[in-house]
Amino acid sequence: MTSSNPLRNDELQAYWMPFTPNKAFKAKPRLLESAAGLYFTTDDGRQVIDGSSGLWCSALGHGHPKVTEAIREQAGKLDYSTAFGFGHRPAFELANVVADVMPGSLDHVFFTNSGSESVDTALKIAIAYHRLKGDASRTRLIGRFNGYHGVGFGGISVGGMVNNRKFFGSLLPGVDHMPFPYDPATMAFTNGQPETGAAYADELENLVKLHDASTIAAVIVEPVVGSAGVFIPPIGYLERLREITAKHGILLIFDEVITAFGRLGYASAAERFKVEPDIITTAKAINNGTVPMGAVIVQKRIYDTFMDETKGGVELFHGYTYSAHPLAVAAALATQKVFKEEGVYENVQTLEPHFGAAAHGLKTAKHVTDIRNLGFMSAFTVAQRDGVLGARANDVFLKAFEMGLKVRLSGDHIAIAPPLVSDKAHIDRIFNLFAETLAAVD
Repeated sequence: MTSSNPLRNDELQAYWMPFTPNKAFKAKPRLLESAAGLYFTTDDGRQVIDGSSGLWCSALGHGHPKVTEAIREQAGKLDYSTAFGFGHRPAFELANVVADVMPGSLDHVFFTNSGSESVDTALKIAIAYHRLKGDASRTRLIGRFNGYHGVGFGGISVGGMVNNRKFFGSLLPGVDHMPFPYDPATMAFTNGQPETGAAYADELENLVKLHDASTIAAVIVEPVVGSAGVFIPPIGYLERLREITAKHGILLIFDEVITAFGRLGYASAAERFKVEPDIITTAKAINNGTVPMGAVIVQKRIYDTFMDETKGGVELFHGYTYSAHPLAVAAALATQKVFKEEGVYENVQTLEPHFGAAAHGLKTAKHVTDIRNLGFMSAFTVAQRDGVLGARANDVFLKAFEMGLKVRLSGDHIAIAPPLVSDKAHIDRIFNLFAETLAAVD
């Protein structure tokens, strides 16, 4: 269903929308007017339940009063402060809060404004770290096919989603990719981690043999693949990547822009999988998506190398005008406090079995060829129509919105990842609406 009172088409033209078929959208716009709790209200007054946490970021739902009030209060006190040569006390407080919930020695935090910026920051830190250590030849970066690491040139270079890469030239030099750790013949309809597939990690050893470890700075992976369609790592896969990178002195970066801060029931996927990387990139749920923000968390030895090996002056020539923006920091402090006080992570842990059962209850639904899930993440692969990528899935996406459910579309995959404060009734409503949607699409 589209708005009954849409803007005139000419009023829509100035805004070049991201990751959106602009012509199609502006012909039949879907406009959101407000949001509260788990629901959006469209401009024609319909209630639409948020089955994708905004864009994976609204972990507490929308308009949480403690987060809203923190932003209001901060705006009236200190609306902006440069992070270049100056600081404001809450930024240091937030860095300590984030460090405290990260595993092991991941205890130094660099603030950014998005997941894309977090990834490019992490890649630069990795290369500079090796240079400071006397290993200036370690400049090569290794990503993974189907990986998504934002839209900066670094991120799309190590990323492996074709449409994000093919329009933009040769990208960064010295980048290679591991294979995608998924086999539909053996992993389809897995509830949780697939039992087989750890051997996919061994391809990293082949890349090390090809390029030599002395040229490789870092390996970057999403612990759970998000944007490409929620693919769960096989048991032992991440552990094997950690073993190989540690053996060869290669930094391991977990891109946790989606998984950090509760999506899997823990502050990080690293904690859930008990695999400690050298660097973690985050954004999205760090402050409930209310003000643009990201963060890169690094091991103590990495931070110490910059402090010890740089003789005076700026240790890292990198940063952003809006790093540790006061409003973003205030929202993050409030969000992190709510996570703890309201038992948000524990809610995900408790309801994960119900969430998984609800998702797999649609195994025999029309058009569904695979279901994958972990924590409050799930995705459905929808059978193609006439061999056209995404054609039927796009119809499912549009029909879901018409029926009062917002989901996430990615190629032939539909992701469902509701706010972490969802209860059983919310989960049941979301999957019931999705079942009705699938039944209504040819």
